Amino acid sequence: MRIGITCYPTYGGSGVVATELGIELAALGHEVHFISYSQPFRLSGRDHGIFYHEVPVSNYPLFEFPPYDLALASRMAEVAEFYALDLLHVHYAIPHAVSALLARQMLAARGRRLPYVTTLHGTDITLVGLDRSYLPITRHSIQESDGVTSISNYLKEKTIADFEVTRPIETITNFVNCDVYAPIKDEAERVKAREYLARPGEALLMHLSNFRPVKRVLDVVKIFAQVTHEIPAQLALIGDGPDRSAAEWLAHDLGIHSRIHFLGKQERVNELLPLADILLLPSSLESFGLAALEAMACKVPAIATRVGGLPELIDDGETGLLFPAGDVEAMATGALSLLSDRKRLEEMRTAARCAARKRFCATLVVPQYVRYYQQVLDGL
Repeated sequence: MRIGITCYPTYGGSGVVATELGIELAALGHEVHFISYSQPFRLSGRDHGIFYHEVPVSNYPLFEFPPYDLALASRMAEVAEFYALDLLHVHYAIPHAVSALLARQMLAARGRRLPYVTTLHGTDITLVGLDRSYLPITRHSIQESDGVTSISNYLKEKTIADFEVTRPIETITNFVNCDVYAPIKDEAERVKAREYLARPGEALLMHLSNFRPVKRVLDVVKIFAQVTHEIPAQLALIGDGPDRSAAEWLAHDLGIHSRIHFLGKQERVNELLPLADILLLPSSLESFGLAALEAMACKVPAIATRVGGLPELIDDGETGLLFPAGDVEAMATGALSLLSDRKRLEEMRTAARCAARKRFCATLVVPQYVRYYQQVLDGL
């Protein structure tokens, strides 16, 4: 198939999943065309079968805000016509599904059918989409989609309830390449690789996010403060965003800044995650929890919150530990209980990797998308 993919090309989970999906589809022999305002950061530019089409946006003085959604719709229609795309797959409903709807209508006027599939990722439904300014158009673009998928059952049910969507929604979970996200098998090699983050005998905790308020990065620092007061430990924070400065100040105020590594945005997180003992993910909401899955595939269990789609990913007490959002004390106690019981931690590490391989590997999930595309095309 020839598939057009549109996503936010930044470090958010929806962009990561969309990019990885395109890479996996190309590896299966499909032709993938990314259509966005900049090249997704995980694309190397050398991937066989993958093409990138930039969306130019004119910034006339008349426009207070450049109309990206209209420029995107025009570019979608152009690329679909020039490269004979079979369908568009848009990730994150706002504004991508609306742009795809416009592109479909533009081509339909010329006798060309262009179906589009919308994948719902989280805040496009739980936060932005519920804004009264966007709710009617978001609902309409979802209803009009030729196919709709959701990354978790939680998000599917919330979409149906909050948007009164009547069309079918297919749950196709996020996934991970289990060959790329994998543990370091040689323990001596792993110890050596993490020397710049933690000395031998020190625990290494990790957090990966976009540092937005919903990720509760300050809770990560507070949890770590309690852990490091009890046992020798270090914390690595991967990512960047609006709460980074507040996290740095809190670390200084608590006197633990020297034990925290602010690593910023990292492209090869698959090389960092296997170095950790535990991932901390105390988010107030996660529609799926991609960071937790990537860690699990690297044999790193997560201490996370019992919110959104996380209980669908993490089996509490087996592949990780779940706690109420905001309960810093409980999460710190949970981390200490694992780090002080190496046998239990190792069992949980093994179970986490096993769960990722059995349920969420790209080899299992990407074919579900291919079958869904075919189902959409067959239904036209």
